[in-house]
Amino acid sequence: MATAAKARDSAAVLRYPKLLALAAGALSATGFAPLDLWPVMLLCLALLIHLLAMAPSWRSAFWRMWLFALGHFTVGLNWIAHAFTYQDTMPHWFGYGAVVALSLYLAVFPALGAAAACLVSPLRDGERDVSFSFFFAAAWIATEWLRATLFTGFAWNPLAAIWAAPGPPGLLTLIGTYGVGGFTILLADMLRSAFIDHRWQQWARAALMLGLLLLPTSRIPNLQPGPHVRIVQPNVSQDEKQDVDAQADHIRELVRMSGPPGPAPRLLLWPEAAIDNGYLLAEEPGLRRYVARALGPNDVLLTGGIALEYDRSGRAIGGRNSVFAMGPDARILARYDKAHLVPYGEYLPMRSILTPLGLSRLVPGDLDFWPGPGPVTFDIPGVGPVGFQICYEIIFSGQVIDRAHRPIFLFNPSNDAWFGRWGPPQHLAQARLRAVEEGMTIVRATPTGISAVIGPDGRLLGTIGLGKAGVLDAALPAPAAWTAFSRLGNLLPALLALILTALGVVIRLRRR
Repeated sequence: MATAAKARDSAAVLRYPKLLALAAGALSATGFAPLDLWPVMLLCLALLIHLLAMAPSWRSAFWRMWLFALGHFTVGLNWIAHAFTYQDTMPHWFGYGAVVALSLYLAVFPALGAAAACLVSPLRDGERDVSFSFFFAAAWIATEWLRATLFTGFAWNPLAAIWAAPGPPGLLTLIGTYGVGGFTILLADMLRSAFIDHRWQQWARAALMLGLLLLPTSRIPNLQPGPHVRIVQPNVSQDEKQDVDAQADHIRELVRMSGPPGPAPRLLLWPEAAIDNGYLLAEEPGLRRYVARALGPNDVLLTGGIALEYDRSGRAIGGRNSVFAMGPDARILARYDKAHLVPYGEYLPMRSILTPLGLSRLVPGDLDFWPGPGPVTFDIPGVGPVGFQICYEIIFSGQVIDRAHRPIFLFNPSNDAWFGRWGPPQHLAQARLRAVEEGMTIVRATPTGISAVIGPDGRLLGTIGLGKAGVLDAALPAPAAWTAFSRLGNLLPALLALILTALGVVIRLRRR
C-alpha cells in the first residue's frame, strides 16, 4: 500500500516535469538576498532532486536541470537588466535579453553535472538509489567551480550564499563555498527522503545536517585595538556620477563628509570610482592637494579612481580600475589595479565584431580597462598590510588574498549603484562568505550602499544601508588565525567532491 501511494505521488509530480522544474527554479531564487527565503530554496532543491532521481535518462535529467537553472538564474540575476538603463548607446530592453542570454549559458553547468550524476547512477525499479545523491552533490561542487572559472568565470550567487542570512556557517572555514553548496544538496535530498518515507530517522538526519549548516564559526570576543577607519558613503547615484558638470561637487562632498582632520590617525575609505572618470588622481597634483584637506597628519586615504595607460606617443590606449593610497602630503603611496574585470562591463570581448553590431560595454567610454596582476598586499604607513579586491572580485572563492603576504584586513570598494535593489545585498552576502573562508575582516565602501564592516566570523559589525548618505566609524577587529581554507583554498572542496564520488561508487558496487 505504501509503495503504491508513493508511486501515485511520484506520478502526480512527474506529470509536467519540465514545467515544474522551470517554476521551481524561478521560485528557488527567492532563497538569495534580498528576500532570503532560504527554506524555500531547500524545498525547491528537494523537488529538483526528486525530478532528477525519477528522470528516465541522462538526457531527460539534463533538460530538467537546465530548465530549473534557467529559472533560477533569470530571476536571481534580474538586477543585471537595471545596469543597461545607464547606457545610452544601447536600448534599455537589451538588459532583459542579456539576463536571459546569460542564464541560458550558466544553466548548462549544473545541467551537465545532473546528466553526469544520472549517467553513473542508472534507474532501478523506476528510481535512482542513494548513490545518486552523492554523485549529484559532487557534481554540484565541480560545476559551481567550473562556472566560476571558465571564460573568466561568473561566480555570482553560489548556492552557499543562502546561508548568509541566518549567519555564514563555520563549515566555510573547512570546505569553502563550493563544499557548503555540496552539503546543501545533501540536505535537500535528506528532506526529499523524509517527505517521501515519513520516517523519523530521515527527519533526524535532515535536522542534523541543517544544524551543521547553521552552526557559526567561533565568535571574535572583543574588538582588539586595530586600524580606525571611516567609511564614506555619499549616496551618489549612477545617473549623478555620469553628470560631468556635477563631478567636482561630488569630490567636494566626499571631502566634507570625511570630517575635520585631527591628531588621531584615521584610515579614510572612499568607494570604487569615487574620483569620477573626469579626473585622474595620479596626474593632477592640484586635485590631490584639494583631497588632502580631508587628511590629518597621521591619516591615509584609500579611494577608487581611474588610471590611464599610454603608448609611446602619449595617446591613451587603456584604463585601470584602481584604488589609490594617498598620504596627507598628497603623495600617492600605492596603487592597486583591479585584476578580475567584468566582461561587457569594463571591457568588450571581440570588440571588432560587436561594436559594428551596436554593442558597447556598460561603463561609458571608448577605452577598455586592463587587468592588474591579481591579489596583492600593500603596507600602508600607520596601518599595516592591507589587501584589496575591487567590487566584483570579491565573489571569487579562494582568489581574494595574497597568501604570501597576508593582510590584516581586506578593502572591497564597490560601485553597486548600477544594480538596483537586488544586486547590492547579494554582493554583500558573498563578501560575508569570503570573510569566514579567509578568517579576515572585510570592509566595503560603496557610493549608494551597502557599505559595511564584516568581521572574520561573517558578522556585520556596522552598515550603511541602501540609498543613504552617511559615514561609518569603526575600530577593526584583528584577523582570525589562518583557516584550513585560507591555507589550502579550493583543494578542500575538490577533496570533498572526490570523497562524495567514492561513496557513490561504493554504494553502487554493493547494490549490484
